[in-house]
Amino acid sequence: MLVAALTAAGLSLTGCSSTDDATPTDAASDAALRPTTDPASETSAGAGAGAGCTATEVGTPAGAATTEIVDVDGDGAPDTAWMTGGSGRSFGVTTASGATFSTPIVSASPVPASAVVNVVGDDATPIALVDLGREAQLFSLINCAVTQTVDASDTAYVFDRGFADQGTGVGCTEVVGVLQLAGLRAVQEGGTWTVTRTLVDLSDGGRVAADGTVDVVAEGAAAADPVVTTAQEVSCGDIVAGDGGLAEPEA
Repeated sequence: MLVAALTAAGLSLTGCSSTDDATPTDAASDAALRPTTDPASETSAGAGAGAGCTATEVGTPAGAATTEIVDVDGDGAPDTAWMTGGSGRSFGVTTASGATFSTPIVSASPVPASAVVNVVGDDATPIALVDLGREAQLFSLINCAVTQTVDASDTAYVFDRGFADQGTGVGCTEVVGVLQLAGLRAVQEGGTWTVTRTLVDLSDGGRVAADGTVDVVAEGAAAADPVVTTAQEVSCGDIVAGDGGLAEPEA
C-alpha cells in the first residue's frame, strides 16, 4: 500500500512516504538517504560467486548488534548485517570480503528498530527491511551500498505498519519458486479477517519500487490464522523482524 499514493482501487499496501508518522505464503491462503560506502568497493551482488566487495578500512562499529545474513555481494559467502542504537542509529552490512557499508536510520518512531535481509526476484536482488513499528523502510543492498528504495517520483517507498491505516505488514511470498516482495493489509471485519496482498515491482537493483498486482489472499480468516498473523509482521521468507534476529541494541 502506498501511504502517499494509493492505487486507484485503494488496495495498495506499500507506502511512499518521508514521514514517520508479509505476505502470507500461497499455502497459507494458502522507506531516500545517501548511503555511506567506499566507491572503490563497488561490485555487483546476486550474480553468483565472484570477488565480492573490496575491503574497506572501516569495519562493523563497536557495540553494534550483528547477525549472519545471506550473501549480498555475490562472492558465495554469507555476510553480516549490523545495527547501532541511540540517536545516531544506523543499519549496515559487513561482507565476508571485509567491506562495510551503511546508512542512518531516520525515523521519529520511538520503537526500537529490527531488520531482515534476503534476496528477492528472479535476479536475486539483495534487500533489507527495517521495521520501525509505525513503518518498515526498504533498502537495496546492491553494489556494496545501502540505498533507500524510492518510487518513480523519488520519494522513499515505505510500508505502512498500521499507523496510517494503509497496511499492516510486509513479507515475501513465493511465486513460481521465487520470493517476491509484497505489502500486506489485514483488516478485521466482524469476527473474521480479510488479508490483501500487493506485490512490489523492483527495478534498478531494488533502488526503485512500484506497486504491482493486488490480490485478496484470505477472507473470513481467524485472528490466529497464519495468513493473518503474517500480514501483521515484517518478514521475508522464514526470517521475521524482531523474532530473535537483528535488533537495535540498547543505547
